[in-house]
Amino acid sequence: MRQLISLLILLSFFAPDSLSGQVSNTLLLKNYRPVSIYKTPHTNVDKAAFPIIDMHSHPYAASDKEIDEWVKMMDAVGIQKTLLLTYTTGRAFDSLVTKYGRYPGRFELWCGFDYTGYHTPGWQRHAIAELERCYKKGARGVGELGDKGEGELYSKPAPGVGLHIDEPQLKPLLQKCAELKMPISIHVAEDRWMYEPADSTNDGMINAEKWHVNMNKPGKLDHDQLVKSLENAVRDNPNVTFIACHLANCCGDLSQLGRLLDKYPNLYADIAARYGEISPVPRYTRAFITKYQDRLVYGTDMGFSEKMYRVTFRILETADEHFYEIDQFYYHWPLYGLDLPKDVLLKLYKTNAEKILSIN
Repeated sequence: MRQLISLLILLSFFAPDSLSGQVSNTLLLKNYRPVSIYKTPHTNVDKAAFPIIDMHSHPYAASDKEIDEWVKMMDAVGIQKTLLLTYTTGRAFDSLVTKYGRYPGRFELWCGFDYTGYHTPGWQRHAIAELERCYKKGARGVGELGDKGEGELYSKPAPGVGLHIDEPQLKPLLQKCAELKMPISIHVAEDRWMYEPADSTNDGMINAEKWHVNMNKPGKLDHDQLVKSLENAVRDNPNVTFIACHLANCCGDLSQLGRLLDKYPNLYADIAARYGEISPVPRYTRAFITKYQDRLVYGTDMGFSEKMYRVTFRILETADEHFYEIDQFYYHWPLYGLDLPKDVLLKLYKTNAEKILSIN
């Protein structure tokens, strides 16, 4: 009897931990939605501090009605102009020019490269002719080009698989961009998390699993090699303005991008779709943006919704602490406002973009 009583006491002592363990053993990380316990300020920024030029968006609207709604939304939150990186050439580009042309001055469209027949000698003549044609139709830049290790993958109708931005084959196209004063928006690599195993040690595991980069393919360039390919192109084409999308996917080590910005005056970077990566380290990020305030531009690359825009404003403009936006960014870490100075915000939101767009 004494042993039975001792056992019951022991079980009752451990019961709460057992129940707690059951929860932790069944809860999936993808379903984890923490709510901040801290009673700190929550600032709603309904409209940006200054008119914004969004330097990284895409033609998301599926109809004229959606374009109308988008423009009304831009007015409500303070977006003066949206740059549409279309990837496209040919009829597809012409169609988008017509579609968004109902709002002159509110949208600017950039085209892709036409890589049709790029395995055939002399294919660049056709590509250059199409670039010139798109320019006459209104394209004022090229983008978004994209390379995650196997060559250009975004341009339509034919991507340039196997061709990296520093390939000699692309030199004639880059020279034509210099002649036409067309900047190039380019996405190289992915952030470091996407190259690491999606296991218990990965700081951004959910995104790392979703955007995992498979490096098992022969000849595929890794993160640093892709950043180097960008550097080669920027160095060898000083008359071309390059915009590295997503902070060149160097969010885990912004000094890697800083080194390039220090060396090459023809390089800029946008902050599009990397708010979730940079706001967990607010002091470091604030110092970086302040140091390179003349070389960074605002971008979204996350569709269009009032909530999305206002989340970016909260991160850039306020000093709010320890808040979550998991459904927007898919990371489970808390975010912090950068509280950028007004003069830095003005450059990030508008004047740096105006400098880039005025070159053509």
